Amino acid sequence: MTWSGYSSYLVIVVLIVLAPGPDTMVMLKNALSGGARGGLLATAGIFAGNAVQGTAAALGLGVVIARSQPVFLTLKWLGAAYLVFLGFQALRGAWRGNYDTVAETQRKRASGFRRWREGFLSNITNPKVLVLYLSVLPQFLDPGHTTTLDALILAYTVAVLGGLWLLALLFFVHRVRAWLGRRKVRRTLDGVTGTALLGFGATLALES
Repeated sequence: MTWSGYSSYLVIVVLIVLAPGPDTMVMLKNALSGGARGGLLATAGIFAGNAVQGTAAALGLGVVIARSQPVFLTLKWLGAAYLVFLGFQALRGAWRGNYDTVAETQRKRASGFRRWREGFLSNITNPKVLVLYLSVLPQFLDPGHTTTLDALILAYTVAVLGGLWLLALLFFVHRVRAWLGRRKVRRTLDGVTGTALLGFGATLALES
């Protein structure tokens, strides 16, 4: 794997990472309800899910999963159902409009694993992530010269850049936390986030 080839790969990955998707919405949902800690935990879960799917694709397991119709469809429907569930949660919060302050929310340490789990499950049950790996990675792999380490580096590049982008968004959200703490703003953002998650879930379910 040459530096020029890796640079071309980076350009493609950056463009993919910058496109808003379910992971972004899940991180924002948790950042709004749990502050910086909530967003960080969700980001960690998303990174873990990305790393697992990237590893599976790099080691060849992703091809087996993608070609197994029952397994692929199960992941697809689980992912769609989970995104819809998270979307309804956000919309319910917007409808009720009863928000704790960030300080009060951050004291609820018991919800930490739940936030990590939301990030992890939203990524790991989204087969489009695995399809992305399987469609992009092979274009930069040479069967005669590429090693397993090369494949893993390419896969983990997606996870790392995705995590860094989510952290940048989280930093921005934290900087404007006072404005985001307003009840009207929170309700609007929860409504937008919930609607987006429902849309992503419906799109995933309806795609052939």
